[in-house]
Amino acid sequence: MAKSGITPAQQAAELINDIREGVFKPVYLLMGDEPYYPELVCQAIIDNCLQDFEKDFNETICYGADVNASQVVTTARRFPMMADRQLVVVKEAQQMKDIEELSVYCAEPLDSTVLVLLYHKASADKRRTLYKTVQKTGVVLDSPAVRDYEIAGWISNYYSSRGLSIDPQAAALLGESAGTDLGVIAAETDKLLKNLPEGCTSVRVEDIEKNVGISRQFSIFELTRELSLKHATGALKIAARIGTSAKFALPMAVSAIYTHFYRILKYEAALLKTPRLQENEKAEILGVKPFFFREYDAAIRNYPIKTTMKIVSMLCEYDYLGKGGDGGAATPDELLVELTAKILNA
Repeated sequence: MAKSGITPAQQAAELINDIREGVFKPVYLLMGDEPYYPELVCQAIIDNCLQDFEKDFNETICYGADVNASQVVTTARRFPMMADRQLVVVKEAQQMKDIEELSVYCAEPLDSTVLVLLYHKASADKRRTLYKTVQKTGVVLDSPAVRDYEIAGWISNYYSSRGLSIDPQAAALLGESAGTDLGVIAAETDKLLKNLPEGCTSVRVEDIEKNVGISRQFSIFELTRELSLKHATGALKIAARIGTSAKFALPMAVSAIYTHFYRILKYEAALLKTPRLQENEKAEILGVKPFFFREYDAAIRNYPIKTTMKIVSMLCEYDYLGKGGDGGAATPDELLVELTAKILNA
């Protein structure tokens, strides 16, 4: 059944540990907007459910667009040949038009079959029978998307789970480069580890710049910092440089700046209510490591609450422009410089 009170990372780790120990559930429903953990668990099942010589007759991997419920149930109800179990995996299961009909099988699954329903960037309807049935007879792993403001914290925790520490600025820079795609972050980390000196367990900004191919000097992370400090020359220079990057996308840039100023607004609102916040309270409100508190303290001095509200509203306007709104003759890179100038002069 689905586990409550633990994160997808913790649940995935527990499931993978059981799988490697040879403990399997009859049905797995792996789903969510973030595909990293569902795919990680699915691959662990494929790697450990059967020995190589058992796979020819006992492993079926198909895609939701190519099968219907009747075919999946017929396969799942077969008995294994010269093996203790058989494995049936339906990838991109959300494309099965009659997937709800699998609930009849899932209510009384065979102990000798491991059925995996892997959704890709999608979820089963929690109000319907299939989801509720698998909760009772199998395992549900629901992996929601990681929000922009959570990604640096996720990176820090992920590195810690791999026996590494990462500088907060390095985590922010990696998050900016990879976005919220956890699979990309994991892949970049694997690449990084191959290039770090043997025995090195601490990752610095310089390591990210060298191995991931992003410069701290000209990043959204550095732009928001310059805006916080109201360093006009630096902010405009960085904005102009970011706009010429091959990876530049105005909606992503605006989203990152919006997240930053929304945090500032939340911080200011909290300080109106409680002028002397403790560090743990600041961390909860801002969602960042204590390392960044000084930057936010500078930001609230430079941008009074009414100004911050004006900027947040302005950012919504530029989000619209970045997604195809009428920006006139201005190009996306010009709009970013224009936006930066307006924030500085708000």
